[in-house]
Amino acid sequence: MIPLYRWRDTPPDQKKKILARSAQDIDAFLPQAQRIIDEVKQQGDEAIVRYTKEFDGADLSALGLRVTPAEIEAAEKNLPPAVKRAIDISYQNIKRFHERQMPEELWMTEIAPGLMGGEKITPIESCVLYVPRGTAAYPSVLLMLGVPAKVAGVERIVVATPPQPDGRVDEASLYAARLVGIEEIYRFGGVQAVAAFALGTSTIRPVLKIIGPSNIYASAAKKLLYGAIELGPPAGPSESIILADETADPDIVATDLLIEAEHGPYSAALAVTPSEALARAVQELLPGKVNALPEKQQKYITAVFSNYGGIVLTGTLEEAVDFVNDYAPEHLEVLVRDPLAMLGRLRNAGEIMLGKYTPISLCNYSLGVNAILPTGGRAKSSSVVTVHDFLKRTSVSYATREGYDALRDHVVHFAEFEGFPAHAQAVRHERKD
Repeated sequence: MIPLYRWRDTPPDQKKKILARSAQDIDAFLPQAQRIIDEVKQQGDEAIVRYTKEFDGADLSALGLRVTPAEIEAAEKNLPPAVKRAIDISYQNIKRFHERQMPEELWMTEIAPGLMGGEKITPIESCVLYVPRGTAAYPSVLLMLGVPAKVAGVERIVVATPPQPDGRVDEASLYAARLVGIEEIYRFGGVQAVAAFALGTSTIRPVLKIIGPSNIYASAAKKLLYGAIELGPPAGPSESIILADETADPDIVATDLLIEAEHGPYSAALAVTPSEALARAVQELLPGKVNALPEKQQKYITAVFSNYGGIVLTGTLEEAVDFVNDYAPEHLEVLVRDPLAMLGRLRNAGEIMLGKYTPISLCNYSLGVNAILPTGGRAKSSSVVTVHDFLKRTSVSYATREGYDALRDHVVHFAEFEGFPAHAQAVRHERKD
């Protein structure tokens, strides 16, 4: 039975669990993640090989950690044309969208007579794109990370992704990497990847930033290594809300509710509605839709609805919106009478998809917007991945004699008030033309 929560009557502990989703479980994985981090720090590549064999079943001792140019070349030849075409179309759309995000390289403005201030925009020098892999491969994630990094102009872009049991990286991801223009690709992931690129090994040069969605183990490693490496948006297990009113088609709501639920047992998927008739109809439709899926997805979805998923019934649409803003979902699909009118009331979400022709799947792959989004409620303060995640801003200032003279006495008073005599002395000092 798919759970239905009457939100006003739901016990506080159950509310807390639903709102926290799998983020509440991460602390249990910290000790194991710390042990692996310590071993990578001490043993380097040897630890990477050992843990990749233990967790992924792949022996890299002969293959090596880095994917070879020959493997990348073979991927393009072997990949089915339909898959290549899908990747090509998605790449073009994602590239167009992210090129539109690029800011001016330098801007200056006159703040007051003789006083100029502005910003210089430069790409970060290096980053590792973490492309997860479970029982499937995710070339879409590589595109969503690689395209904005390339558009931003990052000089060294590295990919880390768990291998298949035979040690190979899937051909679709290799093809996507070549399309983007990325050649430095490593066949390992997990805690050992986060540690290796944060700390470095004999063969791995550390990078400045790691970005990309990860499982709960790698997310624990990121938490522990914060400060040793810059982190991107906190992208953990997938989560979604379908916000629907009485006008929504229950068949569409039930179908779309399963999109993120099939990602894995730690995912979260909720339908939120003030309509009891819709809620009941969706509840009746879901078992049949779940049973029509492969066994693996059935197990994942069953786990999701046993823990962090279900249907939330609110008293009004306003209460449903309040729930959404409090939850701050990664993906928010809006199936209401006038979705555009609703947009101004929705404050907290990684992405908002409006109307029945914009299902989550469309944006996860091919529409062009980025699908690497903050999870665990962090959409309240974090943003979707953009080119800005690969850029940094540097303030630029310039003052003429006129501007300097206008501010000098004010700066002296400020500096003396705060107890910084050297600051005051610097502007008292005569600066001759």
